[in-house]
Amino acid sequence: MTPRISEAEWEIMKVLWKQSPLAAQEIIERLESRSDWKPKTVKALIGRLVQKKAVRYETAGKMYLYSPACTEEECRRQERQSFLQRIYDGAAKPMLVHFLEDESLSPSDIEELRRLLDGKRS
Repeated sequence: MTPRISEAEWEIMKVLWKQSPLAAQEIIERLESRSDWKPKTVKALIGRLVQKKAVRYETAGKMYLYSPACTEEECRRQERQSFLQRIYDGAAKPMLVHFLEDESLSPSDIEELRRLLDGKRS
């Protein structure tokens, strides 16, 4: 089963999905431009992800190198299913209706959605 990860943990995962394995210091450096987290915070988040089995590590001398243990798509699927269950009681239709009513779509977006829906009929 794919673990549920927090919003902050997603930031660590994005770094690791882009490139891995990485040492904690390398993750910290990559996050510097988009967060003001202290190194201790990043290391705590990495530790939580290891506990959740979303991240695995290997040792290289005295250094730990971290890699994702699940794919980005697996985590996205878990989040979609969790969101759908929590907010819409698992019903996809009301969620889709709300999104379609609230979002502006280009003609090409609408055409792509039509193709997807037509494919669901088959």
